[in-house]
Amino acid sequence: MSHSKKDEQDDLQKYLEEKAKQEQESEKESEPLSAYEACVVKESAKIHELIAEAQKHSKDK
Repeated sequence: MSHSKKDEQDDLQKYLEEKAKQEQESEKESEPLSAYEACVVKESAKIHELIAEAQKHSKDK
């Protein structure tokens, strides 16, 4: 069961990352990202990476 939950988390993470990329691209088309928006997108990506890494480590234990 934990495996299916991990798959759900991975799917959700992939979905969120793809959605963030799409939003970023649509923002670029309309107008450049403000420094604040660019920082939010960058930090959000870092957080997702840290969550994924933590999930891998917790699964290994």
